[in-house]
Amino acid sequence: MESTMNTVSSSPHIRAEHTINSIMKDVIIALLPAVIMALYVFKWEALWVMILSVLSCVGVEALWQKVTKQPITINDYSAAVTGLLLAFNMPASVPLWIPIVGGVFAIIIVKQIFGGLGQNFMNPALAARAVLLASWPNHMTNWTLDGVTTATPLGILKAGLGEVSAATITPLPSLSHLFVGTIGGCLGETSAIALLIGAAYLLYKRVIHWRIPASFIGTVFILTWILGRDGMFHGDPFYEIFTGGLLLGAFFMATDYTTSPVTPLGQWIMGIGCGLITTLIRLFGGYPEGVSYSILLMNLAVPLLDRYTQPKVFGEVKSNE
Repeated sequence: MESTMNTVSSSPHIRAEHTINSIMKDVIIALLPAVIMALYVFKWEALWVMILSVLSCVGVEALWQKVTKQPITINDYSAAVTGLLLAFNMPASVPLWIPIVGGVFAIIIVKQIFGGLGQNFMNPALAARAVLLASWPNHMTNWTLDGVTTATPLGILKAGLGEVSAATITPLPSLSHLFVGTIGGCLGETSAIALLIGAAYLLYKRVIHWRIPASFIGTVFILTWILGRDGMFHGDPFYEIFTGGLLLGAFFMATDYTTSPVTPLGQWIMGIGCGLITTLIRLFGGYPEGVSYSILLMNLAVPLLDRYTQPKVFGEVKSNE
């Protein structure tokens, strides 16, 4: 009779339907509506930015793992997701070397140097965007639509409703334009409906939880209404949540497993913190947008949030030492 060797490990014993591979596939599927809208609005320029960003992230990860004699894990799609999210944080008009530089920084500096997937302390795509914006601000803030240079809605709001330049008034796009996506901006932040469709898919598949997005968006909604751009309680919170990168950041970046808290209370705190920082930058800071910086700053606080929001173990006795 043949004997069977079984391995017994300590609890908990968890069976989960999600794997890294399946999660990343679901994220890519959820981003497809925004990909389609980016191609519709920005045409071939958007396609090249997305292709180069994804290829640079995937290629650099494979090359790094080969050189460092690690297992090549590009088939888990995490590098592809990073590349797509990085492309979504760029204008369509950037020089084609920008997404390549961004992809190298995101994968090597932010992800692989710290140990690879699961070890990075901040979101790779957002960290790369922050570096690109600081290094080449003219390229990263050159917004075009149908070949014409234009201002983003947040840029117009920052300058004052109906920015006057050369005796020409720049009109503020309507809420319906924000919802559909026929406005200037980064590739992935123009169409609110496309992002909401993708977010609904992730929530349905239980890839993400609603706590961080709800607290993030809700905080921006409440604070922009209270503080307002034209005085207390004179804000337009609906316009604020549908413009800029709020929906993209709240659903697809702030919810990143590695760089977000694991405890429910920690997730609430992170969402509220992101919303607070975003609002302060938008209304009182030097930049029109604050989503990227708010998520990166709260990423740094995640270890503390996890440490101090852990629930007490049942039956735990406090040490007298």
